[in-house]
Amino acid sequence: MADTPSFDAPTADSPTFESPITRLPDGASGSLLLADESSLTKLLVRSDRPQFDVVFGSTRRVADTLVCGLRPGEWHVLGSARAVAVVEALIDGGGFTHVIDVTHGRALLRVTGADAASTLEKVCSLDWRDSMTPDGAATSAAVAKVVCDIVRDDIDAAPSYLIGCDRSFGQYLFDALLDAGDEFAMVAG
Repeated sequence: MADTPSFDAPTADSPTFESPITRLPDGASGSLLLADESSLTKLLVRSDRPQFDVVFGSTRRVADTLVCGLRPGEWHVLGSARAVAVVEALIDGGGFTHVIDVTHGRALLRVTGADAASTLEKVCSLDWRDSMTPDGAATSAAVAKVVCDIVRDDIDAAPSYLIGCDRSFGQYLFDALLDAGDEFAMVAG
């Protein structure tokens, strides 16, 4: 299909990924976990046509890849290196479509546990009730005064939130979330 957009997958010459999180605290044990998932492949897809059967504000899981409709005409695709193949297989080749690999430019943190919403309430003014941000919800908001993309992606029925931001804010946001989760015995892992 001649109109299908293409992009180059990472090659052996691509730079090695280094996490923006450089300081991890000495951990204890707790039921609230803060994890650095910045190494996941992160693709930004912009198109003037609906893509992936994912509407604004929702997500769709395809194998080990999560497609997030974060803005009208814009999707973030998160997953393993195979995410590139998933995008190529799912993308509708008509109209204007642009794909950018933003893996090295974005930090991605995950907050998981029963107190995840209570922790996020301390640093973000969204309504975190299940009725407002159910599993599969996708939105953007300021978290600890940093513009972030937020996706609810529960793990084994435990509330879990992916929080993405510009790489330069990664360590600050990690520290701010760890501080917010201190009363709930949050641990970094």
